[in-house]
Amino acid sequence: MSSKAIFVLFLSSFLWSSESFKALSVTEFQENLSDSKNKKAFLKDYSDWVKNSDNDVNSIISLYETNQLYRSYVYGKNKDWQGVPILLKDNIDAKGLANTAGSISLTDNFPRSDAHLVKNLKKAGFLILGKANLSEWANFRGEKSVSGWSSYGGQTRNPYNYNYSPCGSSSGSAAAVALGLVPVSIGTETNGSITCPASMNGVVGIKPTVGLVSRHGIIPISSTQDTAGPLARSVLDAAIVLQAISGKDPKDVYTHSIPSNYDFDALTELNRDYLNGKRIGLIMPDLNAPNEALRLIEKVKKQLKSIGAEVIEVRFSGMPENFWSAALFVLQHEFYIGLNSYLKKSKSRMQDMESVIDFNKLNSKQVMSFYGQEYFIKSVESAPGRTIGSVRTENIYQESLKTLEYAKKAIDDTLADNKLDALVGLTRNTAWKINYQTGDTFENGWGNGALSAISGYPHITIPLDFSDSLPTGVSFMGSAWDEVKLLNMAYSFEQNNKFFPKPIQDKN
Repeated sequence: MSSKAIFVLFLSSFLWSSESFKALSVTEFQENLSDSKNKKAFLKDYSDWVKNSDNDVNSIISLYETNQLYRSYVYGKNKDWQGVPILLKDNIDAKGLANTAGSISLTDNFPRSDAHLVKNLKKAGFLILGKANLSEWANFRGEKSVSGWSSYGGQTRNPYNYNYSPCGSSSGSAAAVALGLVPVSIGTETNGSITCPASMNGVVGIKPTVGLVSRHGIIPISSTQDTAGPLARSVLDAAIVLQAISGKDPKDVYTHSIPSNYDFDALTELNRDYLNGKRIGLIMPDLNAPNEALRLIEKVKKQLKSIGAEVIEVRFSGMPENFWSAALFVLQHEFYIGLNSYLKKSKSRMQDMESVIDFNKLNSKQVMSFYGQEYFIKSVESAPGRTIGSVRTENIYQESLKTLEYAKKAIDDTLADNKLDALVGLTRNTAWKINYQTGDTFENGWGNGALSAISGYPHITIPLDFSDSLPTGVSFMGSAWDEVKLLNMAYSFEQNNKFFPKPIQDKN
């Protein structure tokens, strides 16, 4: 073969790898991989392209080598989603990669086995590409934290404007999908950590009912609120991943609450006309909300009505005075218990929260150059067996849980009293500028989702519109185990709203 012919073949391969991988759906990627004559070379080209394309956004923290990717591809033979790449948030156990929670204290934490949801992904044929960066310790290390920053992974940036936050804590998981590096990814949420980055990066995010997806093998914060969920460019792709990772697990007692008649197959059987005739409770912004929030909620209302939904305006009120302090105490109390349990079973030299606190102090210039570890310290103070004042922490915890019952009651009563099929509202204001002096900024914002997070109820967000050139989302919320209903509503809205944003990097 002549040198000219060899050059032409090389050039065509390069053009394929650099132009044809971006922003593919689950099925598109699978078709391209299937059509390739050399699967291993395809995966190598793809992995190299991902590395080169992520330089500015910095969404990825680690990747498997090509040989491992190819072995995983072969293992997925005859499975539904063979070879479709997916990123995991770097607080999820996957053999062969350190599970760091973004902290340099856990760079030696190599799991003995895959998390349950990772096993499920592999059973469905998905190809674990690697790990996505996150807000260190899932944004629960210290006050004034900076979303998307970790001492191990550095700063993940918003693909729409590199000076702006990607939100957190599933920052890399959302940014990588928005950037088109992977069709789908996995994030985790305790309160807003899937839905906020999904909204601010212009992608779909699903926070399922707590218990639908096993948390075994995930570095925890809260046993009552933690869940994993998918991020994707479309509702259907996100639903495909949710279907794959859902189900009971003997090692997570919360999954035993999944109803016996839960229809897993229906998660991907979506109807674009589903909203027609449904009664929707539209969560209205505060009366003093910014004009932009009022514009966006009017767009949602108009779109719902155009599809045939009946819209009833609702607002939540009567929140207990100590609701937010109770919510924080629950997280601190459960964080100490959950993290110590995880670390004691790990191979890391960090065996409890106190050892991590000591490590952070010794490495403060690298770990705590922007903000501290107040939540770690308060979690130790809130641990079982302690007293605050003269009251045992276990008693404070139980009283706090009773206070938080408001979240479930508020959602369930609003749905029942108004005979609603679901609740819809704005997800979150658009991204703020990254600022290491002040930390994340939430002033002059809007949003919903805290009640869904604290109640453990499902919450799906999809892209709604641009606001000052940045994407923002609309949320679909309901009661426990309402995923099928909410997915159909989100899909119906998505297909009629037709807003599928893509960042244009050369304008940043």
